[in-house]
Amino acid sequence: MIVVTGAAGFIGSYLVGRLNRAGYTDLILVDKFDDPWKDLNLLHKKYRKFIDRDNFFKWLIKHSADVDFIFHLGARTDTVGQEPELYQQLNLIYSQRLWNICSEIQVPLLYASSAATYGNGEEGFSDSHVKIRDLRPLNLYGWSKHDFDVWALKQFRTPPFWAGMKFFNVYGPNEYHKGRMASVVLHAYKTIRETGQMQLFRSHHKAYKDGQQSRDFIYVEDIADVMMFFMENQNNSGIFNVGTGKARSYFDLTTSVFKSMKIEPNISFIDTPVDLRGRYQYFTEAEINKLREAGYRKPFVELEDGVSQYVKEFLVAESCY
Repeated sequence: MIVVTGAAGFIGSYLVGRLNRAGYTDLILVDKFDDPWKDLNLLHKKYRKFIDRDNFFKWLIKHSADVDFIFHLGARTDTVGQEPELYQQLNLIYSQRLWNICSEIQVPLLYASSAATYGNGEEGFSDSHVKIRDLRPLNLYGWSKHDFDVWALKQFRTPPFWAGMKFFNVYGPNEYHKGRMASVVLHAYKTIRETGQMQLFRSHHKAYKDGQQSRDFIYVEDIADVMMFFMENQNNSGIFNVGTGKARSYFDLTTSVFKSMKIEPNISFIDTPVDLRGRYQYFTEAEINKLREAGYRKPFVELEDGVSQYVKEFLVAESCY
Protein backbone atom coordinates (compact mmCIF):
# COMPACT_ATOMS: atom_id res chain seq x y z
CA MET A 1 0.00 0.00 0.00
CA ILE A 2 0.99 3.59 -0.64
CA VAL A 3 -0.13 6.35 1.72
CA VAL A 4 -0.72 9.96 0.65
CA THR A 5 -1.35 12.55 3.37
CA GLY A 6 -2.96 15.81 2.32
CA ALA A 7 -4.61 13.64 -0.32
CA ALA A 8 -7.57 15.95 -0.95
CA GLY A 9 -5.38 19.00 -1.47
CA PHE A 10 -3.77 20.43 -4.58
CA ILE A 11 -0.56 18.43 -4.96
CA GLY A 12 -1.82 15.44 -3.00
CA SER A 13 -4.88 14.85 -5.17
CA TYR A 14 -2.86 15.38 -8.34
CA LEU A 15 -0.36 12.79 -7.13
CA VAL A 16 -3.19 10.32 -6.47
CA GLY A 17 -4.28 10.75 -10.09
CA ARG A 18 -0.70 10.35 -11.29
CA LEU A 19 -0.29 7.18 -9.23
CA ASN A 20 -3.53 5.81 -10.71
CA ARG A 21 -2.22 6.60 -14.19
CA ALA A 22 0.88 4.53 -13.41
CA GLY A 23 -1.23 1.60 -12.24
CA TYR A 24 -1.17 2.18 -8.47
CA THR A 25 -4.62 1.87 -6.91
CA ASP A 26 -3.89 0.32 -3.49
CA LEU A 27 -3.80 3.76 -1.90
CA ILE A 28 -4.62 5.07 1.56
CA LEU A 29 -5.73 8.71 1.46
CA VAL A 30 -5.21 10.79 4.61
CA ASP A 31 -6.71 14.23 5.13
CA LYS A 32 -9.31 16.12 7.15
CA PHE A 33 -11.97 15.64 4.43
CA ASP A 34 -14.01 18.54 5.77
CA ASP A 35 -13.98 20.82 2.72
CA PRO A 36 -16.62 20.03 0.06
CA TRP A 37 -14.63 22.04 -2.50
CA LYS A 38 -11.79 19.53 -2.17
CA ASP A 39 -14.08 16.56 -2.74
CA LEU A 40 -14.01 17.34 -6.46
CA ASN A 41 -10.26 16.70 -6.47
CA LEU A 42 -10.84 13.02 -5.69
CA LEU A 43 -13.69 12.31 -8.08
CA HIS A 44 -12.96 9.27 -10.27
CA LYS A 45 -9.76 8.49 -8.33
CA LYS A 46 -9.08 4.86 -7.37
CA TYR A 47 -8.00 4.10 -3.81
CA ARG A 48 -8.60 1.69 -0.95
CA LYS A 49 -9.62 3.89 1.96
CA PHE A 50 -9.94 7.37 3.47
CA ILE A 51 -8.44 7.99 6.91
CA ASP A 52 -8.91 11.14 8.96
CA ARG A 53 -5.54 12.70 9.77
CA ASP A 54 -6.32 12.60 13.51
CA ASN A 55 -6.67 8.81 13.35
CA PHE A 56 -3.81 8.16 10.96
CA PHE A 57 -0.99 7.36 13.41
CA LYS A 58 -3.04 4.72 15.20
CA TRP A 59 -3.95 3.15 11.84
CA LEU A 60 -0.34 3.28 10.61
CA ILE A 61 1.09 1.48 13.61
CA LYS A 62 -1.56 -1.24 13.30
CA HIS A 63 -1.05 -1.72 9.53
CA SER A 64 2.67 -0.96 9.26
CA ALA A 65 3.51 -4.32 7.68
CA ASP A 66 1.28 -3.51 4.71
CA VAL A 67 2.63 0.00 3.96
CA ASP A 68 5.30 0.29 1.26
CA PHE A 69 5.73 4.08 0.99
CA ILE A 70 4.36 7.31 2.47
CA PHE A 71 4.01 10.66 0.69
CA HIS A 72 3.52 13.26 3.42
CA LEU A 73 1.98 16.28 1.68
CA GLY A 74 -0.48 17.39 4.35
CA ALA A 75 0.29 20.79 5.87
CA ARG A 76 -0.99 24.22 6.79
CA THR A 77 0.04 26.06 3.59
CA ASP A 78 -1.20 29.63 4.11
CA THR A 79 1.87 31.88 3.70
CA VAL A 80 0.26 34.91 5.37
CA GLY A 81 -1.36 33.21 8.37
CA GLN A 82 -0.60 34.46 11.88
CA GLU A 83 -1.29 31.36 13.97
CA PRO A 84 2.10 30.07 15.22
CA GLU A 85 0.61 27.28 17.32
CA LEU A 86 -1.29 25.89 14.34
CA TYR A 87 1.78 25.88 12.08
CA GLN A 88 3.85 24.24 14.80
CA GLN A 89 1.25 21.55 15.43
CA LEU A 90 0.41 20.66 11.81
CA ASN A 91 3.69 21.32 10.00
CA LEU A 92 6.32 20.50 12.61
CA ILE A 93 5.03 18.30 15.42
CA TYR A 94 2.80 16.16 13.17
CA SER A 95 5.70 15.64 10.74
CA GLN A 96 8.11 14.79 13.54
CA ARG A 97 5.74 12.19 14.89
CA LEU A 98 5.30 10.65 11.43
CA TRP A 99 9.08 10.59 10.90
CA ASN A 100 9.60 8.80 14.22
CA ILE A 101 6.96 6.19 13.44
CA CYS A 102 8.41 5.59 9.97
CA SER A 103 11.84 5.19 11.56
CA GLU A 104 10.44 2.67 14.02
CA ILE A 105 8.47 0.60 11.50
CA GLN A 106 11.03 1.15 8.69
CA VAL A 107 8.73 2.63 6.04
CA PRO A 108 10.14 5.02 3.40
CA LEU A 109 8.98 8.63 3.69
CA LEU A 110 8.85 11.51 1.23
CA TYR A 111 7.68 14.85 2.63
CA ALA A 112 6.90 18.29 1.27
CA SER A 113 9.16 21.16 2.24
CA SER A 114 9.00 24.52 0.44
CA ALA A 115 10.99 27.23 -1.32
CA ALA A 116 9.44 29.55 1.27
CA THR A 117 12.28 28.36 3.52
CA TYR A 118 14.71 30.47 1.43
CA GLY A 119 13.21 33.76 2.60
CA ASN A 120 14.43 36.73 0.56
CA GLY A 121 17.14 34.60 -1.03
CA GLU A 122 20.07 36.36 0.64
CA GLU A 123 21.58 32.96 1.47
CA GLY A 124 21.03 31.72 -2.09
CA PHE A 125 18.91 28.76 -3.20
CA SER A 126 21.23 25.85 -2.58
CA ASP A 127 19.78 22.63 -1.15
CA SER A 128 23.16 21.65 0.29
CA HIS A 129 22.56 20.21 3.74
CA VAL A 130 25.35 22.30 5.28
CA LYS A 131 23.65 25.54 4.18
CA ILE A 132 20.06 24.77 5.11
CA ARG A 133 20.32 25.69 8.79
CA ASP A 134 21.38 29.26 7.87
CA LEU A 135 18.18 30.05 5.93
CA ARG A 136 15.83 32.76 7.21
CA PRO A 137 12.21 32.40 6.01
CA LEU A 138 9.88 35.41 5.84
CA ASN A 139 6.68 33.90 7.25
CA LEU A 140 5.35 31.35 9.72
CA TYR A 141 4.68 28.79 7.01
CA GLY A 142 8.27 29.02 5.78
CA TRP A 143 9.63 28.77 9.31
CA SER A 144 7.55 25.68 10.10
CA LYS A 145 8.90 23.92 7.00
CA HIS A 146 12.45 25.11 7.70
CA ASP A 147 12.31 23.93 11.32
CA PHE A 148 11.35 20.44 10.20
CA ASP A 149 14.12 20.33 7.57
CA VAL A 150 16.69 21.31 10.20
CA TRP A 151 15.28 18.80 12.68
CA ALA A 152 15.28 15.99 10.11
CA LEU A 153 18.94 16.54 9.27
CA LYS A 154 19.86 16.11 12.94
CA GLN A 155 18.21 12.71 13.34
CA PHE A 156 20.22 9.53 13.78
CA ARG A 157 17.11 7.34 13.59
CA THR A 158 15.63 7.71 10.14
CA PRO A 159 13.25 5.91 7.79
CA PRO A 160 15.06 3.41 5.51
CA PHE A 161 14.72 6.04 2.76
CA TRP A 162 13.60 9.63 3.13
CA ALA A 163 13.40 12.69 0.91
CA GLY A 164 12.35 16.26 1.61
CA MET A 165 11.05 18.13 -1.44
CA LYS A 166 11.57 21.91 -1.48
CA PHE A 167 8.75 22.72 -3.88
CA PHE A 168 9.06 26.05 -5.66
CA ASN A 169 6.01 27.90 -7.09
CA VAL A 170 3.63 25.16 -8.18
CA TYR A 171 0.67 25.78 -10.48
CA GLY A 172 -1.85 23.53 -12.18
CA PRO A 173 -5.23 21.80 -11.83
CA ASN A 174 -6.80 20.84 -8.48
CA GLU A 175 -5.89 24.10 -6.72
CA TYR A 176 -9.39 25.56 -7.11
CA HIS A 177 -10.16 25.33 -3.37
CA LYS A 178 -7.10 27.31 -2.28
CA GLY A 179 -8.66 30.78 -2.50
CA ARG A 180 -6.09 33.55 -2.09
CA MET A 181 -3.28 30.96 -1.85
CA ALA A 182 -3.94 29.62 -5.35
CA SER A 183 -1.37 30.31 -8.06
CA VAL A 184 -1.23 33.55 -10.02
CA VAL A 185 -2.26 31.55 -13.08
CA LEU A 186 -5.64 30.74 -11.55
CA HIS A 187 -6.15 34.28 -10.21
CA ALA A 188 -5.15 35.79 -13.54
CA TYR A 189 -7.47 33.52 -15.50
CA LYS A 190 -10.46 34.42 -13.34
CA THR A 191 -9.70 38.15 -13.39
CA ILE A 192 -9.05 38.28 -17.14
CA ARG A 193 -12.22 36.32 -17.84
CA GLU A 194 -14.25 38.79 -15.78
CA THR A 195 -12.55 42.09 -16.64
CA GLY A 196 -10.29 41.59 -19.65
CA GLN A 197 -7.30 42.92 -17.72
CA MET A 198 -4.91 42.00 -14.90
CA GLN A 199 -3.17 44.00 -12.17
CA LEU A 200 0.22 42.93 -10.79
CA PHE A 201 2.11 44.24 -7.78
CA ARG A 202 4.35 47.20 -8.45
CA SER A 203 7.99 46.68 -7.50
CA HIS A 204 9.20 48.34 -4.30
CA HIS A 205 12.75 47.13 -4.83
CA LYS A 206 15.13 49.23 -6.90
CA ALA A 207 16.70 46.15 -8.49
CA TYR A 208 13.42 45.04 -10.09
CA LYS A 209 11.15 46.80 -12.56
CA ASP A 210 7.38 46.54 -12.18
CA GLY A 211 6.24 43.04 -13.13
CA GLN A 212 9.77 41.66 -13.20
CA GLN A 213 9.54 40.06 -9.78
CA SER A 214 10.41 36.47 -10.61
CA ARG A 215 9.74 32.97 -9.38
CA ASP A 216 10.70 29.46 -10.35
CA PHE A 217 7.24 28.42 -11.56
CA ILE A 218 6.82 24.65 -11.90
CA TYR A 219 3.89 22.73 -13.35
CA VAL A 220 2.27 20.23 -10.97
CA GLU A 221 2.82 17.39 -13.46
CA ASP A 222 6.58 17.87 -13.01
CA ILE A 223 6.15 17.81 -9.22
CA ALA A 224 4.29 14.49 -9.45
CA ASP A 225 6.92 13.05 -11.78
CA VAL A 226 9.74 13.92 -9.38
CA MET A 227 7.92 12.35 -6.45
CA MET A 228 7.23 9.21 -8.47
CA PHE A 229 10.91 9.06 -9.39
CA PHE A 230 11.99 9.06 -5.75
CA MET A 231 9.45 6.40 -4.80
CA GLU A 232 10.78 4.16 -7.55
CA ASN A 233 14.48 5.03 -7.02
CA GLN A 234 15.18 4.99 -3.29
CA ASN A 235 18.93 5.55 -3.53
CA ASN A 236 19.55 9.10 -2.34
CA SER A 237 18.04 10.20 0.95
CA GLY A 238 18.12 13.93 1.66
CA ILE A 239 16.54 17.29 0.93
CA PHE A 240 16.13 18.33 -2.70
CA ASN A 241 15.02 21.45 -4.54
CA VAL A 242 12.14 20.74 -6.90
CA GLY A 243 11.92 23.58 -9.41
CA THR A 244 12.74 24.09 -13.05
CA GLY A 245 16.01 25.90 -12.35
CA LYS A 246 14.83 28.87 -14.40
CA ALA A 247 13.12 31.92 -12.86
CA ARG A 248 10.43 33.67 -14.89
CA SER A 249 8.72 37.00 -14.24
CA TYR A 250 5.13 37.53 -13.19
CA PHE A 251 4.78 39.62 -16.35
CA ASP A 252 5.80 36.60 -18.48
CA LEU A 253 3.43 34.32 -16.63
CA THR A 254 0.47 36.73 -16.91
CA THR A 255 1.17 37.35 -20.59
CA SER A 256 1.07 33.58 -21.12
CA VAL A 257 -2.37 33.41 -19.52
CA PHE A 258 -3.66 36.16 -21.84
CA LYS A 259 -2.26 34.38 -24.89
CA SER A 260 -3.73 31.03 -23.82
CA MET A 261 -7.11 32.75 -23.56
CA LYS A 262 -6.55 34.41 -26.97
CA ILE A 263 -6.90 37.87 -25.43
CA GLU A 264 -4.54 40.80 -26.05
CA PRO A 265 -2.47 41.41 -22.87
CA ASN A 266 -3.71 44.31 -20.73
CA ILE A 267 -1.53 44.53 -17.61
CA SER A 268 -1.32 47.37 -15.07
CA PHE A 269 0.33 47.72 -11.66
CA ILE A 270 -0.78 48.44 -8.08
CA ASP A 271 1.20 48.95 -4.89
CA THR A 272 2.06 45.86 -2.89
CA PRO A 273 0.13 45.99 0.40
CA VAL A 274 2.31 47.54 3.10
CA ASP A 275 1.91 44.57 5.46
CA LEU A 276 3.33 42.21 2.80
CA ARG A 277 6.32 44.23 1.65
CA GLY A 278 8.68 42.99 4.35
CA ARG A 279 7.71 39.37 3.65
CA TYR A 280 7.74 39.48 -0.14
CA GLN A 281 10.12 37.33 -2.19
CA TYR A 282 11.32 39.19 -5.29
CA PHE A 283 13.23 36.28 -6.79
CA THR A 284 13.41 32.49 -6.43
CA GLU A 285 15.29 30.05 -8.63
CA ALA A 286 16.01 26.47 -7.69
CA GLU A 287 19.51 25.07 -7.89
CA ILE A 288 18.72 21.60 -9.26
CA ASN A 289 22.18 20.06 -9.69
CA LYS A 290 21.55 17.81 -6.70
CA LEU A 291 18.26 16.58 -8.19
CA ARG A 292 19.96 15.84 -11.50
CA GLU A 293 22.85 14.08 -9.76
CA ALA A 294 20.29 11.87 -8.00
CA GLY A 295 19.29 10.62 -11.46
CA TYR A 296 16.24 12.69 -12.38
CA ARG A 297 16.83 13.54 -16.05
CA LYS A 298 13.40 14.44 -17.41
CA PRO A 299 13.17 18.01 -18.82
CA PHE A 300 10.74 20.35 -17.09
CA VAL A 301 7.63 21.77 -18.75
CA GLU A 302 8.25 25.26 -20.16
CA LEU A 303 6.16 27.99 -18.54
CA GLU A 304 4.23 28.83 -21.70
CA ASP A 305 3.42 25.16 -22.33
CA GLY A 306 2.32 24.50 -18.76
CA VAL A 307 0.13 27.59 -18.60
CA SER A 308 -1.42 26.76 -21.97
CA GLN A 309 -2.29 23.22 -20.93
CA TYR A 310 -3.66 24.35 -17.56
CA VAL A 311 -5.85 27.05 -19.11
CA LYS A 312 -7.12 25.15 -22.15
CA GLU A 313 -7.54 21.66 -20.71
CA PHE A 314 -8.62 22.44 -17.15
CA LEU A 315 -9.61 26.04 -16.43
CA VAL A 316 -11.77 26.54 -19.50
CA ALA A 317 -13.34 23.12 -18.97
CA GLU A 318 -13.64 23.74 -15.19
CA SER A 319 -12.26 20.26 -14.57
CA CYS A 320 -9.86 18.54 -12.19
CA TYR A 321 -7.05 16.15 -13.01
